[in-house]
Amino acid sequence: MHKRMLIQAATALVALQFLAVPVFAAGSGGGSDQTVTQCKKGEVWDKKKKKCVAPQEGMLDDDSIYDAGHALAMAGRYDEAIAVLSLAANKQDPRILNYLGYSHRHSGRVTVGLGYYEEALRIDPNYTLVREYLGEAHLQIGDLAGAQQQLMEIEKRTGKGSREYGMLSEQIDHFMRS
Repeated sequence: MHKRMLIQAATALVALQFLAVPVFAAGSGGGSDQTVTQCKKGEVWDKKKKKCVAPQEGMLDDDSIYDAGHALAMAGRYDEAIAVLSLAANKQDPRILNYLGYSHRHSGRVTVGLGYYEEALRIDPNYTLVREYLGEAHLQIGDLAGAQQQLMEIEKRTGKGSREYGMLSEQIDHFMRS
C-alpha cells in the first residue's frame, strides 16, 4: 500500500508536469513562492538545500512539504499538491490535512475533502481556516445549515472580525442570493 501511494504520487507529478503553468501563490512566502514560480513542474523548493528538488518521502521536512503543498494548492495545481502533501511524515498534521482536504475538494472530490477537514478538526478544533474551508465544502454540496454551523464556530473562536469569518460569511451570502 505504501509503495503504491509513492508510485501514484510520482506518476501524478510526472503526468502533471505538462499541465501546470507558473503563477504566484498567496500564502506564507519564502519557499512556497519558489515552488510555484521557479521550480520545474514536478519539483518543490527545498529550504535547506535552497534549490528545487523532486519530492520523495523522507527527503523533505514536513514544513517544506507543507509550504510546497500549500503553494501548489493555492496555484490551482491540486493533484500535484495532493501528491506532495501525501509525502508528509506526520499524517496527523492539521495543516497537511487541511490542504489535502482543500485540494481534493477543488478537484471535485468534495466527500474526500470533508473527511480530511473533519480529521484536522478532530486534532485541532480551533483551526478556523479548516472551519472556513469546511463551510465552503458544505455549500458545495448544498448544505447551508452545515456552513452556518461552521460560521458560528469561527465566530465563537475569533469573533466576526477574522478573515475566516468574513470569507465564509461572504460565501454564505452569495449562496443564499443564488
